[in-house]
Amino acid sequence: MGTSTATISPSILGALSAFFGNPLARAVGLVFAADSFLFGSWVARIPYVKYNLDINDAQLGFALFLLPIGSIVMNPFTGKIIQRIGSARGCLIGGLGFFASVMLPIMAPNLLILSFGLFVMGFFTALLNVSMNTCAANLEKEQNLTIMSTCHGMWSLGGMAGSALAGALIWMEVPASLHLLGVAVFLIIFLILIQQTLKKIHEEKSPNSTSLARPTKALLILIFIGIAVSMGEGVSFDWSAIYLREIAQSSASFSALGFAFFSLAMTIGRFVGDTVIPRFGQKRLLAFGGMLAAAGLLIAILFPHPYVVLLGFLVLGFGCSLGAPILYAASMRLPDTTPAAGLATFATLSFIGFMAGPPIVGFIAEGFGLPSGFLFVMVLLAISGIASRWAKI
Repeated sequence: MGTSTATISPSILGALSAFFGNPLARAVGLVFAADSFLFGSWVARIPYVKYNLDINDAQLGFALFLLPIGSIVMNPFTGKIIQRIGSARGCLIGGLGFFASVMLPIMAPNLLILSFGLFVMGFFTALLNVSMNTCAANLEKEQNLTIMSTCHGMWSLGGMAGSALAGALIWMEVPASLHLLGVAVFLIIFLILIQQTLKKIHEEKSPNSTSLARPTKALLILIFIGIAVSMGEGVSFDWSAIYLREIAQSSASFSALGFAFFSLAMTIGRFVGDTVIPRFGQKRLLAFGGMLAAAGLLIAILFPHPYVVLLGFLVLGFGCSLGAPILYAASMRLPDTTPAAGLATFATLSFIGFMAGPPIVGFIAEGFGLPSGFLFVMVLLAISGIASRWAKI
């Protein structure tokens, strides 16, 4: 045991040191962090928006639903756009639009403007998402690096930082509009300044590029696994606090720890991913991750004690952590298609899991109880772990 730890630890530290010591890798990672930093800042202000507009849960749910709808509308076009303007400029345009558009929902005078603002946010974040992942894949190929998992770790870290800052500013009673305006301006300046660095990443152009890749069997398997992993993430985002509060009978403050533990595990898992993925193999880790994530939900279902449920969400986070880095990278290595088109296709369809998962869990919970909703996602994650044996990655 001691020998294994001693062998692995320097490799992990070495991989992180190489990542942060590489100006191009560091720049791409910071774009990932900037994206989630704004998202984490916005999520923390959703209760303010609900109270300010005096809308009910159903109206808020409808408005929030339009953010992923905006992403799904935009995703089919991202591959073609990036082939024309390049992934660096795609990061700039997508980021500028996403960061600026957050002011629409936070200052919305009514439900209509709120819904429109969230749609616009989803529209631009789709372009940013595909562009920054394309940057990471191009850099991996150009310099023979393995950075995708660390980039996604930066995304998790940025979201945690954005949420933490938002919590502090809410405690200090800083107005929501001023908070998000400051964050948006800071991130827009950052994105403009980093643009020249991103342009140094070699770009592969294809004159016959398409917006979406042909849905082959190999791609469909990746999409299915992606949907299952996204559902696991969505359960934690939307249902962890409710499960702890209503099923595990925890306090209101304790229930917020469910998502925190999940996010912590996701961040750690992704930061070590670029070391463990080459060592153990993508297929093996996808299978192990699916089973581990399923085990995390099973722990929460079988032992609904607050501390044990926290352990379950921690295990779920570790199980889901490497899903996105492995699957995003694999979707960009599909034969006979460009990386951007493969990623756009995967992102468009796998995102259904993140969007539809929480409502499906809610529907099942309404009829059979929340543990049954968790059981559905658990089974799906277990099947995805089995299905990974047929994934061509």
